Amino acid sequence: MNAQLPFHVPAGRAAEGPYALVIDPEKAGWHYSCLRVLDLPPGGRHSLATGGAEWIVLPLSGGCTVRTDDGAAFELAGRESVFSGVTDFAYVPRDVRVRITSGSGGRFALAGARCERRLPARYGPASGVPVELRGTGTCSRQVNNFAAAGAFACDRLIAVEVLTPGGNWSSYPPHKHDECRPGEESELEEIYYFEIAPARGAEPSAERGTEQSTERGPARSTERGTEGFGYQRVSPSGHGRGTDVLAEVRGGDAVLIPDGWHGPSIAAPGHDMYYLNVMAGPGPEREWLIRDHPDHGWIRSTWPGQPVDPRLPLYRAPAGDAR
Repeated sequence: MNAQLPFHVPAGRAAEGPYALVIDPEKAGWHYSCLRVLDLPPGGRHSLATGGAEWIVLPLSGGCTVRTDDGAAFELAGRESVFSGVTDFAYVPRDVRVRITSGSGGRFALAGARCERRLPARYGPASGVPVELRGTGTCSRQVNNFAAAGAFACDRLIAVEVLTPGGNWSSYPPHKHDECRPGEESELEEIYYFEIAPARGAEPSAERGTEQSTERGPARSTERGTEGFGYQRVSPSGHGRGTDVLAEVRGGDAVLIPDGWHGPSIAAPGHDMYYLNVMAGPGPEREWLIRDHPDHGWIRSTWPGQPVDPRLPLYRAPAGDAR
């Protein structure tokens, strides 16, 4: 039996075979939400059985072809990185075998949820992804609602991307969704998966490309610039497992949120932050209903008087994708 993962999962802590990250219900100690991050070299291929879960194949970098054993096939153009644009994606249902191939290689998130219904495999065009600017001032962030409850049909899976400009606070005010309160709050398990942009204009290190240090201290220099970091807070809500996290997060890290008030997610100045949210739960309706922390919800009342951060949107969904 797999040992249960900690709430903060540093990069590499849950690597398994071709996957840089594997979070399944057994490892997380919950029932529904799943995430795998697949690295493929140029010409690489990988197959998996979806089992009792629905999955979305989401390019983080690079493009790929997704085929199911019952005849569905999708060409995903993908993107250079999570900071370069919205991507297209593929939905694959439970109880099929899927093959993913990539001519140029890349990194691909497989966001999943255990489910009951078997929906058809489908292609999600980048041009169809609703891009939302949420909050104002230093709470400004961009949300790519590619598989939000009202944007793309799934059985239980809800997934979105959030981009936070350097120095801003995201997932704020702190909020929770760990109780089923019809019309007020959903019960959802949640995974945060992080990527951090290198500092813009940073000089490369003299030791180009070595990246030998893995200490979680001050940011280090690499040929990509200076490695960034951020912070994630989760505090106990009085429900569930009493989740309590204050973590410094780097690219490739994940945070598990079975319960609790979560937020802020803080991007260090000079480093834009990306996180992928994967959610699922037992409710009869697939919906994202949250309650703000009573001590901090007042911040929303200040937003109407402030402009949205002028750095947003970091990019827009492309137009004219006819697939």
